[in-house]
Amino acid sequence: MSSRRKIIFFIPSKVHILDLTGPIQVFYEANTYGAEYVIQYTALQDNLVSAAGLPFGQISHFSDINAREGDYIFVPGADIDYLHSDEFRNEIDFFRWLRSMAKRKVSLCSVCTGAFILAEAGLLDDVRCTTHWKRLDELQRSYPKVLAEANILYTHVDNIYTSAGITSGIDLSLAIIEEHHGPLFTHKVARELVVYHRRSSTHSQKSVYLDYRNHLHPGVHRVQDWLIENLHKKATIEELAMHAGMSTRNLTRAFKTATGITINDFMKQLRLEKAETLANNPAYSAEYIAGQVGYMNARQLRRIKQDKL
Repeated sequence: MSSRRKIIFFIPSKVHILDLTGPIQVFYEANTYGAEYVIQYTALQDNLVSAAGLPFGQISHFSDINAREGDYIFVPGADIDYLHSDEFRNEIDFFRWLRSMAKRKVSLCSVCTGAFILAEAGLLDDVRCTTHWKRLDELQRSYPKVLAEANILYTHVDNIYTSAGITSGIDLSLAIIEEHHGPLFTHKVARELVVYHRRSSTHSQKSVYLDYRNHLHPGVHRVQDWLIENLHKKATIEELAMHAGMSTRNLTRAFKTATGITINDFMKQLRLEKAETLANNPAYSAEYIAGQVGYMNARQLRRIKQDKL
């Protein structure tokens, strides 16, 4: 038992549930495939309540946790007002404990606003890090010594990991599992979680699947949905207009008005993003990926990527 890695989850008051449960589920599923992680939980006090009002039972105090080099402590995000409060900032013993864990080479991993906790402990001074895009400027203002980076899912500097918002904690957890067990094992875990395509650290926090959807045009939404599901197919403007229930001329004009880009540009961005995502699977060849995103061969895909640059 003593040789197994510990994955310790610190649960702050007013914790954001998915920041916590997403990574927990990743390591739990990894154990079902034989990873043998020891999952533990710790907190500042008993009788915690999440930001959404979910109560927790009795949890071990952080001072009772024994961690060593090779173990991990996850620090999920919490209500930002609590993290800025005197009540939390006066937890001097806790921040001292975090620093002692870092000195022992225990890996510290923040999710979303959990970065504020590491920053308060002084662990992000002069360290490349990230948090949820909505809180990046606030993190930099609150802790001027941090090197906050935008448009990235997670960072890894020495034994400090930080991740962006919400589901990026799952991506970070999968990346850690890949460090331990390799890409094929990690692919099995991701598939079990119905996370079909693991995103890399360099993936943008924003996504073409979500961008260009801030409109209310049902016909354009139908076309966007169809393109996402059928990137491997060659679609004519006439076929897309049929899906939209519009004429080709009206669709072309309405799409540009609703999204700000042309159908062709939207399709190209979809293909490049899916290609980048598929490239994380070591079982997929360049030719296979090109075919899955609607290009004739890998050479054409490379040319499109170079044009983007």
